[in-house]
Amino acid sequence: MPDRSPSPLFELTAARLKEFLREPEAVFWVFAFPVLMALALGVAFRSERTQEVVVGLVQGGGDATALAKTLRAAANVRVKDITAAEVGPALRNGQVMLAVVPGTPPAYRFDPTRPESRMARLVVDNELQRAAGRRDVITARDEEVVTPGSRYIDWLLPGLIGMNIMGTGLWSVGFSVVVARTRKLLKRLMATPMPRGYYLLSHLLARLGFLVLEVAALLIFGRLAFGVSSAGSLWLVAALAVLGAFCFSGLGLLIASRARTIEAVSGLMNVVMLPMWLLSGVFFASSNFPDVAQPFIRALPLTALNDALRAVMLEGQGVGALTRELGVLIAWGLGSFLLAIRLFRWR
Repeated sequence: MPDRSPSPLFELTAARLKEFLREPEAVFWVFAFPVLMALALGVAFRSERTQEVVVGLVQGGGDATALAKTLRAAANVRVKDITAAEVGPALRNGQVMLAVVPGTPPAYRFDPTRPESRMARLVVDNELQRAAGRRDVITARDEEVVTPGSRYIDWLLPGLIGMNIMGTGLWSVGFSVVVARTRKLLKRLMATPMPRGYYLLSHLLARLGFLVLEVAALLIFGRLAFGVSSAGSLWLVAALAVLGAFCFSGLGLLIASRARTIEAVSGLMNVVMLPMWLLSGVFFASSNFPDVAQPFIRALPLTALNDALRAVMLEGQGVGALTRELGVLIAWGLGSFLLAIRLFRWR
């Protein structure tokens, strides 16, 4: 009779899935933590129709009362009475955007490196100039345009998806390999006729098994809590998530191919992930960095994944516009997986 026993690859993949489900901490970090982060940042940076300008009015000057009356009558301006000694701490801690010192003329104290402070300076100066008798030569007509996907949470959610795919891909794969090595489990597997490629591929397949729930949790939460939707195909978003998971799982295998201790693999993981956390545009645009660093940043796999996800979700782009990003992800995924097979050691 033909042998109908399950294949080694199937058994290994099932074992990886069971190991994950038996770790409630891992389940929390993969599924709950990204949702909580999206909630916190979405609420903190939620879009508002008008932004209130918080002004600190220094008390003690002769015309402080007149300035306070003028500013409190202005729309979207909130005045806080502060003393001269409180100006520095209030500006430093973000309690006020601008400090106004009464005088003839009044003085503005603000941090020019902060956009909100420069905006507050323009708003306050405009109100005081008008109160002093200035008249506008022309009166422009305002036409407000709210572009879908322009909110911070719309821009942030693809970055959180990419960051989560990177983190769980590296940690869930690389960490489990090293744990098995430290417990002498790999030494036992080495005595079996199973090819090493099966063992490594089982980690990739197990990682993909949870990917659907992982990405769907963030997309559904973003839709229900903040109304975030994708301008492009959700199937393309899913394909990018699968490709990203393959890429970072391969990196996780490569990092763990020779590491012998938990401390060693933890250090290597942080060395790999920290530059991408900072440079790859998770919480702020990578274009903020100097032009000389852009070629290196664009070559990072997390940058390619985040850029591709945002191109699809925010701009509705198709596959044809993602050739560079897809090339970067495929190159990192294939290169790291093949190199991991070559360098992998059972003990």
